[in-house]
Amino acid sequence: MPDSTRPEAVIDAHHHVWDLSVRDQPWITGELAPIRRDFSLADLEPEARAAGVTGTVLVQTVPIAEETPEFLALADGSDLVAGVVGWTDLTAPDAADTLAALRELPGGDRLVGIRHPVQGEADPQWLVRPDVRRGLAAVADAGLAYDLLVLPHQLRAAFRVATVLPQLTFVLDHLAKPPIASGELYPWADHVRALAALPNTACKLSGMVTEAAWDGWTVEDLRPYAEVVLEAFGPERLMFGSDWPVCRLAASYTDVVDAATALTATLSPTERAAVFSATATRTYGLKTG
Repeated sequence: MPDSTRPEAVIDAHHHVWDLSVRDQPWITGELAPIRRDFSLADLEPEARAAGVTGTVLVQTVPIAEETPEFLALADGSDLVAGVVGWTDLTAPDAADTLAALRELPGGDRLVGIRHPVQGEADPQWLVRPDVRRGLAAVADAGLAYDLLVLPHQLRAAFRVATVLPQLTFVLDHLAKPPIASGELYPWADHVRALAALPNTACKLSGMVTEAAWDGWTVEDLRPYAEVVLEAFGPERLMFGSDWPVCRLAASYTDVVDAATALTATLSPTERAAVFSATATRTYGLKTG
């Protein structure tokens, strides 16, 4: 049963699915091997429902154009997926046209954001390149949010681009993957606080268990990092995400939800409702219920 301190309505603002017979996931290598198998919405739904989840945001996994229409179609046939964060080539001159075309597809009304795996870009200034900024401006013009999948050393560039594009909402995924396993807070915390000082930013309370020690993490290991983002963004700009099925490397779905519940236990009911549903609903413009 859902924890009594958790709001009745829970939005999982970050999860994935993939079918290896349709498309490879080349990032699943080495120690990630336990999740190198298919994961579907049918696999997710019982775990999510058992945890009190009433809606989700399905997030892109690979930078391939065909994936986003597939995800929109999945959302169109699901009463669980309320939004899709897809991918498009931000550097393409016709990015605006591509976004408009995606909106016309089955499930196109579920497109709520765009993401690119910036963490894999060798150029630490990729986000501030003129061609990327042009693409991000198109995302803003389309009324979509942009998910920031970055590492701590890329937070400076994230701050710069969020400063020059105040019309675009930037959603930081996984707290920018801080070094939880080693217990280091700085300089990550300083860079996150700088980003959070910009009003057009939000953050997902997600991906923490896989940045901690997979086989021995505790809620107390996560707490210093959660406290930084809770203080910096506030509950009204913080949203829960499971990062399922990647989280399964270190925890079950229920474990992740319970950890987030424990980390927000001192918040007021209104603040907890923001973290667990209202922030995601507002930020992404989700249509739920």
